[in-house]
Amino acid sequence: MRVVIAGGHGQIALRLTRVLADQGDEVVGLVRNPDHVADVASAGGTGVVIDLEQADEKAVADVLANADAAVFAAGAGPGSGNARKDTVDRGAAALFASAAERSRVRRHLQVGSMGADRADEPGIEETFAIYLRAKKAAEDDLRSRDLDWTILRPGALVNTPGTGLVQLSDKTPRGDISRDDVAVVLAALIPAKTSIGRTLELIAGDTPVADAVRAL
Repeated sequence: MRVVIAGGHGQIALRLTRVLADQGDEVVGLVRNPDHVADVASAGGTGVVIDLEQADEKAVADVLANADAAVFAAGAGPGSGNARKDTVDRGAAALFASAAERSRVRRHLQVGSMGADRADEPGIEETFAIYLRAKKAAEDDLRSRDLDWTILRPGALVNTPGTGLVQLSDKTPRGDISRDDVAVVLAALIPAKTSIGRTLELIAGDTPVADAVRAL
């Protein structure tokens, strides 16, 4: 299986690259910084330098050609400024989805954010609200497309070692989730037809990943 990951140098993306490469898949990670190609290679993938804030749809579609699945795991990140919350978390996501349609890559996973529909609740800090609105706009855009999409909304991300035990469903309580476990769940969701057309939430739990995905 050939999988193209947008945001290929991100913490979740590099973990996902390792998981997929270990199971024998071909992984291409899109990176903005040429210095990051080596890190993608170390994880078992092939880095391709392409800036999703600047590239056109055809350039991205050319990289996606002949892929079996596309995974959007990019994000502007903390300290990136409010404008890039829109150009990356929404704009780049939409461009990547458009390129997937153009290259006829139907399977499409997008990493969203738990609470993406809470941006206008009282007490939400403004920069975080802008981030949530961008994530929600990206989700809405993807839902409108003729793709076999799945949106995964992780809880609060932590760097503790993964346990392989999760809670995965259409709605979960708020909670933490290891980035290790997010990567394992994403890899398991790619071939899972029961996840198509669904927005799923993910936190740490007591169900093995394979069983949680099978239960969908």
